[in-house]
Amino acid sequence: MATFKEFRNNVKPNWCPGCGDFSVQAAIQRAAANVGLEPEQLAVISGIGCSGRISGYINAYGLHGIHGRSLPIAQGVKLANRELTVIASGGDGDGFAIGMGHTVHAIRRNLDVTYIVMDNQIYGLTKGQTSPRSAEGFKTKSTPEGSIETTLSPLEIALSAGATFVAQSFSSDLKQLTSLIEQGLNHKGFSLINVFSPCVTFNKINTYDWFKENIVNLEQFPDYDPSNRIAAMTKIMETNGMLTGLIYQNKERKSYEDLAAGFKQEALTKQDIKLSREDFDKLLTEFK
Repeated sequence: MATFKEFRNNVKPNWCPGCGDFSVQAAIQRAAANVGLEPEQLAVISGIGCSGRISGYINAYGLHGIHGRSLPIAQGVKLANRELTVIASGGDGDGFAIGMGHTVHAIRRNLDVTYIVMDNQIYGLTKGQTSPRSAEGFKTKSTPEGSIETTLSPLEIALSAGATFVAQSFSSDLKQLTSLIEQGLNHKGFSLINVFSPCVTFNKINTYDWFKENIVNLEQFPDYDPSNRIAAMTKIMETNGMLTGLIYQNKERKSYEDLAAGFKQEALTKQDIKLSREDFDKLLTEFK
């Protein structure tokens, strides 16, 4: 069985020193090893942004997609080879701005894919503009007078869209983050894991200290039931989305793959997809 070190490669990340994405990368590698995966059994699909580079820093199958499109690619990979464990990743701009349409439909579709969003409340790669996750009044290069837009709540949207697994963590809490990713990988359906991953270069408001002061850990509530969707939505709203832990999980709803009639367990590469002459002639007759 592979160790987390076997999910490392020789590519050195060029994130800024102190970036929360380093911890997310480490958590993915540890979680993959902890659930018993080998590097060739994992595919990491990423989008654009600082977080989009993560697919090249992990020893597994990887693809660096285009802006906001990691989820369509990840779902295609899973449908082509359901034997692979598939992780999609990106930032809050990638997933909750240009890619928001894909995010909502991936949630409701419920393919067995784990989506890890590195949420730093700013556009880091393009050097500091407001993102959908920036707070009202947030001053950046694109909002010098302060943002007048309402902050988007991905957790509320996920529950509203019918998510079967919703979790949130903080990049400084490597133990919790690793555990949540493990649970997401083991969940049979779509898993959304939002991770507070501070940008130390361009976001001087939502810092590590700020998160530590404002985060509410669900471990503080021993009676909390993550299978209760109404309670999950209530807790999200009560904490203004600043809670961490397993927020909601529905183990009863079947995944897209299990509901799709005739969808085989074997990967396409292992299937005999040759078309017989008889079937070919039948298809031709339909166009005559």
